[in-house]
Amino acid sequence: MDKSNLKRMIDVAAGREAADLCIKNCKVIDVFNKSVFESDVLVAEGMIAGYGSDLHPIAHTVIDADGAYVAPGLIDGHVHIESSHLSPAEFSRLVVPHGTTTVVADPHEICNVCGLDGFDYMLNASEDIALSVFLQFPSCVPATPFENSGAVLDAIKIAKRIDNPRVLGLGELMNFPGVCAADDGILDKLMVAQIAGKIVDGHSPGLGGYELDTYTASGVRTEHECAVPEDLIDRVRRGVYVMLRQGSTCHDLVNLLPGINEGNDHFCLFCTDDRQSASLLDEGHIDNNIRLAVSEGLDPITAICMATINAASCFGLKDRGAVAPGRRADLIMFDDLEDLKVRDVWIEGVHVAHNGEYLAEDVHVEPKNVSGKMNVKNFSASRLELKPAIDQVRTIKLLPYSVVTEVGDAFITIDESGRWVRDEQDIVKIAVIERHHGTGNVGVGLLEGFGLRGGAIATSVAHDSHNIIVAGDNDADMALAVDKLIEIGGGMVIAADGEILDFLSHEIAGLMTDRPGEEVAHKIDELDKLARERLKINEYADPFMTLCFMALPVIPALKITDNGLFDVEKFQFVDICI
Repeated sequence: MDKSNLKRMIDVAAGREAADLCIKNCKVIDVFNKSVFESDVLVAEGMIAGYGSDLHPIAHTVIDADGAYVAPGLIDGHVHIESSHLSPAEFSRLVVPHGTTTVVADPHEICNVCGLDGFDYMLNASEDIALSVFLQFPSCVPATPFENSGAVLDAIKIAKRIDNPRVLGLGELMNFPGVCAADDGILDKLMVAQIAGKIVDGHSPGLGGYELDTYTASGVRTEHECAVPEDLIDRVRRGVYVMLRQGSTCHDLVNLLPGINEGNDHFCLFCTDDRQSASLLDEGHIDNNIRLAVSEGLDPITAICMATINAASCFGLKDRGAVAPGRRADLIMFDDLEDLKVRDVWIEGVHVAHNGEYLAEDVHVEPKNVSGKMNVKNFSASRLELKPAIDQVRTIKLLPYSVVTEVGDAFITIDESGRWVRDEQDIVKIAVIERHHGTGNVGVGLLEGFGLRGGAIATSVAHDSHNIIVAGDNDADMALAVDKLIEIGGGMVIAADGEILDFLSHEIAGLMTDRPGEEVAHKIDELDKLARERLKINEYADPFMTLCFMALPVIPALKITDNGLFDVEKFQFVDICI
């Protein structure tokens, strides 16, 4: 805001000029006093000028709220936009009608594929959209040293971007063992954030006692991985803001609510972390967090404060988070405080959504440097061949409705040539194919409890390094699915009986698409149904989401990378044979 804008806003507040917008007859949510008062709201230059009076001239646009509530726009404290499978512009189109006006996004996924090009794409693609997007610079690229990712982002590269005003700090610091051990490379990254005066985002599931002291002493100020109320209380005690997460996969909000009280609720906020397009369409975004929390007994005003002023305070966003003079006119209107369903949304005083309809016209950025990321070399069906020395093997054993696995122990069938062949057991082949550097790496293992029969499924969304992951009961269909992924630049594929049954391309880094969110959600639903009906994947496993987490070597107990089977608990690679 320049001097002339500031002067005009002051003149509007003083009644010397007419406001751009007046929302009259509304119940204003006061997040500072945790109360509600009846008033008008005056908007000028995209900011809230005041509450108005009979002495103020009639605004250029007047909207009668007719007794509806007006609250600040909602803020998501931690989200990976990539997990929606949508471009930033499409993500904005889906979340803004639900009242979300600001998100703090960690582009960890695309940076693991494209490095700084991925970060720059997310920055540029979220510039000219209605949603206000701030970024955290990913702290762990690669996520682990046990697989090949697309990039290495060290302290020197972080320093090149962290001074951008839209970069709030260092993204989730997953390497808490490295922090506690005072690893030199981690210290360099922390110093970059400290020198820039930026926040450090935490990620420390299960950490407590002196180890939690050590971790937070490094400068970590947020956490979204709390599982039980004691985790929340322990972290608030150390001055750490806690985000209550409600994503498509991880549902921690209800478990954490008993830990909230009048003494600590100002240190609590909401996040979604990972939320797919179907969840956004069916359930909503941060408004869903609020409704769920209120339905579980949390005071509605407290819930709204958590979604607004608490998040703004956490990240130092002093220009938003409240319906108060001098703050951004990011506003939502709704009728029912107990069951918040957003009717209207304004961002910087511009009407951007009404009754679920998105009114903004966003710029969709072409993914020039982040498409076609399929550098696969020396791949063929023969690379999927599995010839164990003995018939007793380790399997990645699925647990129902979970991405945590066990180390299975099974006796398998081996044919005359020494190759594994599918028998009546619920065991299929799983493989990860490196796609970033043309190493030719292919890691092959066995997956138990997936239920797949008669084909293969594959995806380039495979946390966190996002190589190609494929599961199937025969090499021909598995190779066909992988080849199709390479051809379309990434996405999701189902193959059976030597044919591609269906697919969804992800032209942005193999992780996202710029297609309409409704189309993407519908197609993913079709793919999931096809995988269950045709390939008989078990009901307790999500076909693609379960598969994509089988490549994440930080979640127990046994996972698969392009370098082979990795035992997370032993922290080492293991042979398939027992």
